[in-house]
Amino acid sequence: MTKRKLYITELDKQRLDDLIEKAREFGTQKSKDLDALAAELERAEVVSQKEIPPDIITMNSQVSLRDLSTNETTTYTLVFPDESNVDENKISVLAPIGTAILGYAQGDIIEWQVPAGLRKLKVNEILYQPESSGDLHL
Repeated sequence: MTKRKLYITELDKQRLDDLIEKAREFGTQKSKDLDALAAELERAEVVSQKEIPPDIITMNSQVSLRDLSTNETTTYTLVFPDESNVDENKISVLAPIGTAILGYAQGDIIEWQVPAGLRKLKVNEILYQPESSGDLHL
């Protein structure tokens, strides 16, 4: 996994910490997935919504990713688990790829272990980020 500085908003950090706590309490998610997200949150730099750079993947961001092995490009929206929908390319932050992309920036290359093996993804473009669009309530 590529280690570089991650950024996360205060609101996203709070919501994700709450999500991890509730998921652990109710056993609704694999412990490994929760541990991976918690580790990413621990190493992230927390900033206010107004301070987050516009090229950072935050919750509810829509991003274009390129798989460096297949050269396939896919657009995802990073969402909370209850909003995930594979048919709409809405990927849960608790899915391996969702956890992997959170906090990374346009142009970054991400290496992440998924059930099928190691994936290398490049963040091609941030198509939508709530904070830079003024949607601070998302």
